[in-house]
Amino acid sequence: MRLATLRDGTRDGALLVVDRAGRSFVRAGQIAPTLQAALDDWHRVAPALTALAGRLDAGEVGVEGKPIEPTRLGAPLPRAYEWIDGSAFLNHVVLARRARGATPPATLTTDPLVYQGGSGVLAGPRDHIPLSDPSLGLDYEAEVAVILGDVPPGTTASEADAAVRLLVLANDVTFRNLIPDELAKGFGFFQSKPATAFSPFAITPDELGDAWRDGRVHLPLRSTYTRADGGDILIGDPDAGPEMHFSFFELVAHIARTRGFCAGTILGSGTVSNVDRARGVSCLAERRAIEMIDGGRATTPFMAVGDRIEIEMLDATGRDLFGRIDQKVVGP
Repeated sequence: MRLATLRDGTRDGALLVVDRAGRSFVRAGQIAPTLQAALDDWHRVAPALTALAGRLDAGEVGVEGKPIEPTRLGAPLPRAYEWIDGSAFLNHVVLARRARGATPPATLTTDPLVYQGGSGVLAGPRDHIPLSDPSLGLDYEAEVAVILGDVPPGTTASEADAAVRLLVLANDVTFRNLIPDELAKGFGFFQSKPATAFSPFAITPDELGDAWRDGRVHLPLRSTYTRADGGDILIGDPDAGPEMHFSFFELVAHIARTRGFCAGTILGSGTVSNVDRARGVSCLAERRAIEMIDGGRATTPFMAVGDRIEIEMLDATGRDLFGRIDQKVVGP
C-alpha cells in the first residue's frame, strides 16, 4: 500500500491512497482524514486502507488525480511528533572523520549515533531548498526512513518490527559549514539542519517484497545531481541494505532504551554509504571527504542557487517505489 498527503490548505493535508503505478489516487477521508489520524488508529484503519488500495488498483473506484501532480503533494507527514535521524552507515562516519583528522568514537560499532531534528515543518518532495548565503555550505543527504507506530520504552530489537508502519525516502538538508561550531558547543545540531524533505509516497513494508528483511531495505538509493552550469550526474546509487550496520530494529531499540515514542515518529537511517567508491555518494560532504583523503583538499563545491537534487529508489522490476524527491536550490 502506498499513501500520500494532498496539500489542501490545512496544516496536515488530506490522506490519499495511491495506486501501484504511482499515477492515480483516491482520497481516503472516509477512513482517516490524515496520515497522522491513520497512524493513531492503525490497527483499525489499515485493513480498510489496504482494501481501498486493492479496489483502486482493480479500477473499482473513481480516481481524483491522474496523473498525480507531485507539486500538490506535501511530505506524507507535513509535521511529525518527532524526527530522529541516525547514522547507521559507518563508512560515512569513518570518511567524514578521517577527512578532518578525527578518529571515530570507540563505540562506533556498538552504540548508534542519533540526533533529534526539527519536525514541526517538514518539506514536500518538490519544495525548493532556500539558500540565503552560499557560505553556509548547503548539502543534500539521501536517506531511508521509517514511520513508527507507538513504541513503548524498553522495546527491544526483536520487538521493533511490529512498530514499523511505513517507509519513506528523505533528503536531510544540511548546512555543512555551520556544523563544526555547533558540535564544538557539545549540544548537537540546530541551525545546521533546516527542514528535511520527504518522498511523495509512504509505503508499507510489504511493498518492498524480499528487499525488506532484517530491518533493512536491500535496494540501491539513487541520487541524481544537476549543477546549474552542467548536466545530470548519477552521483550515487549505493545499496541501502548490507552496509547498514545498525538495522532499523536496532535503531528503534536504541532510542527506546529510556523513553517511549508515539505513533507518527520518523526515524532515519542516516546518509546511505557503501565502501565501494564505484557506487558513488549520497551527499557532497562524502565526496569532499574522499578528495581530502586522496589529494589533501576538497574540490567539489557545495550546492549553489540553480542546482537540483533528485532522490529515488526502484525495485528489481524498475518500479518507482516512493516517488521522486526533486528539489531545486533557490536564492532569497
